[in-house]
Amino acid sequence: MFYTSVRAIVGFAIRLFYRVKLGALPPQLEGPVMFVCNHPNSIVDPALLFAVLPRRITFLAREPLFRAPVFGWILRGLGALPVFRKQDHPGQTEKNQGTFDSASRALLSQGAITLFPEGKSHSEPRLAEIKTGAARIALQALSQGAAVRIVPVGLTYQQKHRFRSEVLVEASDPIEVAKFAAGQPEAERVRQLTEAVEGGLSRVTLNLEQWEDLPLIQTSDELYSLKIGERSKDPARLRRFARGVELFRKEQPEKFEHLRDEVMTYRRRLELVSARTRDLALTYNPALVWKFALRNLAALILGFPLFGMGMLLFAVPFYIPRYLVKVLHQSLDRQGTVKFVTALVLTPISLGGMIAVAGLYGGRTWAAGVFLSALPLALFTRYFFERRRIALRDMKVFFTLGNRVRLRALLLAEGERLAAEIEATALEYKPRVMEPVPRGKAGASG
Repeated sequence: MFYTSVRAIVGFAIRLFYRVKLGALPPQLEGPVMFVCNHPNSIVDPALLFAVLPRRITFLAREPLFRAPVFGWILRGLGALPVFRKQDHPGQTEKNQGTFDSASRALLSQGAITLFPEGKSHSEPRLAEIKTGAARIALQALSQGAAVRIVPVGLTYQQKHRFRSEVLVEASDPIEVAKFAAGQPEAERVRQLTEAVEGGLSRVTLNLEQWEDLPLIQTSDELYSLKIGERSKDPARLRRFARGVELFRKEQPEKFEHLRDEVMTYRRRLELVSARTRDLALTYNPALVWKFALRNLAALILGFPLFGMGMLLFAVPFYIPRYLVKVLHQSLDRQGTVKFVTALVLTPISLGGMIAVAGLYGGRTWAAGVFLSALPLALFTRYFFERRRIALRDMKVFFTLGNRVRLRALLLAEGERLAAEIEATALEYKPRVMEPVPRGKAGASG
């Protein structure tokens, strides 16, 4: 009951904070299963897996979290197991053997466990070194008779520190641990299985040589998508672009530098007019532009009173998480956690306070009204804040490019030329960067 209740609350909260997109998830695997995942977003990552994975799972979490107020109580209630990291407990890592034994017993009892084999949350552009703990636990359980499978799960956040940004959850094919059990010394089996885990995670995560490559890859993907008529930001295609960029840089450095400079120059020109590649494909009819502008102006006028009320009532859960991130100087991989956890605590308190005040001064009817309308108002306020900002930006682009026909024509011609060059390069490297299609998902073009 405790597990089900906490899972429902966390799942509801995580889907309010992020737009969760489910890619290829593992089938309903029975028996002993170990889910391994990359770790870009601190406590949000296990919360996300907790909400979306189909199995009841046992987490392995770093030991200091068990001593945190409230959170430690929740972890213990969920049956999580502590991991003693060297940086947290110098000289105490031998205690991990007890954790490994408990994890193995969970697998022996046909359960499912989840761990993060990078051993830390981080904001690096690629996977950190994969630790051997996952392989050692799996092989220990296998030696005691558990037919363990390991399922690599990748989390790809669009902007992990932003409210209502998108996160993709996608799994690679299961790894049969029994294949690593025959005729090899234990150290060699651990090494091979760890490499298999790393390979599985690499197939469902975006790995870059450096963060500076991300805008290059995104702009190239936008141009390529516009040319082939597909949506941009397809996670599988972005991963292929990342692998292709790595090969292209190593094998044809001069050609790579030339194309990169042209793509980034094009991107900067678009940024000068606050435009995106897809904006260039729009037909700029003045009547449609004015209709669009007037419709958004009406929505702004009609929605602003509700927006103002929402900002006033929910100022505490809206502003305090943002303030804490700045004051505490949190790293990028922890900002989402601070915002999510703080909002998760403050929002019910704010709602409870509003309901209590309404009941005190207006009776049960007013309290019931506030109970039913407060959360929808909070969601509308946040949506209005984000949507109006996007609409104002779109109007600016419409008027800018609509009134500068020559500028738009030049950008469109340049974009088409670059798209053709990117397509030719993508076709050259496509056979070498294609990944195995995860079970249950068709491959995307590119």
